[in-house]
Amino acid sequence: MERHGGEVDHAGKKDQRQPRQLEGAHQRAEAADPDASYTARLLAKGIDTVCKKVGEEATEVVVAAKGREREQVVYESADLLYHLTVLWRAAGVSLEEVAAELASRRTPGEGGS
Repeated sequence: MERHGGEVDHAGKKDQRQPRQLEGAHQRAEAADPDASYTARLLAKGIDTVCKKVGEEATEVVVAAKGREREQVVYESADLLYHLTVLWRAAGVSLEEVAAELASRRTPGEGGS
């Protein structure tokens, strides 16, 4: 499935990249031609545009969940995670920082859930 200006759809089954791999792809996209890369175009438009897109995707996840549309929740969640990783890039935040913050919130003896 193609999306985002010809890039492989990040929610599609053909592209099951993990956030760490997306992080590297976003770094490369910063130097790419915005006409050829959806990610480069988002980053070039700036943090406000990226934030708006994250908000839109989050709303789509909520609407799908409220409608009990399981497959759509999965699809929109993948879009949200993709756009969230773009936001992290635009904000200068790394996956490691987010992971460390999550780890710091665990209470002793908690099983990780």
